[in-house]
Amino acid sequence: MNRISLITLGVRDMSRSLQFYRDGLGFETSVSEESPGIVFFNTAGTKLALYPLEGLAEDINDKEPPTGSGFSGITLAHNTKSQNEVNEIMKRAEQAGGTIIKQPQKVFWGGYSGYFSDPDGYYWEVAYSEDWKFDSNDMLIIG
Repeated sequence: MNRISLITLGVRDMSRSLQFYRDGLGFETSVSEESPGIVFFNTAGTKLALYPLEGLAEDINDKEPPTGSGFSGITLAHNTKSQNEVNEIMKRAEQAGGTIIKQPQKVFWGGYSGYFSDPDGYYWEVAYSEDWKFDSNDMLIIG
C-alpha cells in the first residue's frame, strides 16, 4: 500500500470550495455545475476531492460522526520550481478567498515557503528549494 490515490477534503460549502480550487487556484475538473455532490480534481498523481463535511463525517461513522475544529495535524503541499512561483500561488490563493497564514520566506531547512488556508481551514504549504528535482510529470523526486 505504497500509494495515496485520493485525498478528500470535507467542506462546508461545495460552491465556495469549488470556486476556490477550480476558478481561484486553477485545479482542473470536469464538473460544470456550481454545487455538485462531489468534485474530483484531475491533479498529477494523487487526486483531490471535495465532499460535504457532514456527509464525509457520517460516512466514517453514521452513529457518532467525528467532529472537531482547529489544526488537525495535516497539511497539504504544492512544491514549485521557483521562489517567484511560490509568491504567485500565494497571491492567487489570497485573491480566491484563502487566508495567508505565513508569508513566503526563507525557512530553516534552506528553502522558501509560505502557508495559506482554504475557506474550510485546510492548510497548504507552497514551497521551493533549489535542491529539488522534478520528473517528466512535474512530480517532486524525493530520495
